[in-house]
Amino acid sequence: MASAFGHAFSAYIIGKGFNKELLKWKLWVLGIACSILPDLDVIGFKYGVTYENFWGHRGFSHSILFALLTGVLLVLMFYRNTFKTKTGALLILYFFLCTISHGVLDALTSGGLGIAFFSPFDTSRYFFPWQPILVSPIGISSFFSKYGLSVLLSELLWIGIPGSLILIIKWVVRKSLPLREDDHPRTSG
Repeated sequence: MASAFGHAFSAYIIGKGFNKELLKWKLWVLGIACSILPDLDVIGFKYGVTYENFWGHRGFSHSILFALLTGVLLVLMFYRNTFKTKTGALLILYFFLCTISHGVLDALTSGGLGIAFFSPFDTSRYFFPWQPILVSPIGISSFFSKYGLSVLLSELLWIGIPGSLILIIKWVVRKSLPLREDDHPRTSG
């Protein structure tokens, strides 16, 4: 898996693509939670759930269906009044993208058994052909080690730099576009 830092940064990048009016603290917290949520499946290790099990690490909780269900449930729970609106659809999309970004990043890592993207319909595990991100160790104590630092440097290179470039390009494009009538500051008089 990528680390929680890499996943959270991905949620931030995704969120910056949405309308500023949607970007409140609740949305950021829920988006970051969605980006980390799939890794709660590691709790199963303590209860004898094996890695390759349907409920095992990188199984159903890393799937497209799980990401969609998460998006729908969060909007129903936290944004009920917007559920049947365009805003509700955008919120579902945001939470879906944050959740599925987890599996996408994990499929770019150098270890594990792959991601069950199509679970429950197909429980096969998949990696992308290119896996440049070092796999993060499971467990906090293992993360704070020399290898953990290597993981962070790998994520800086493959998540941090590209993500920052996306944010910079978005900012430059926004600044270079002419102001719309409703964007001009209001003056009194």
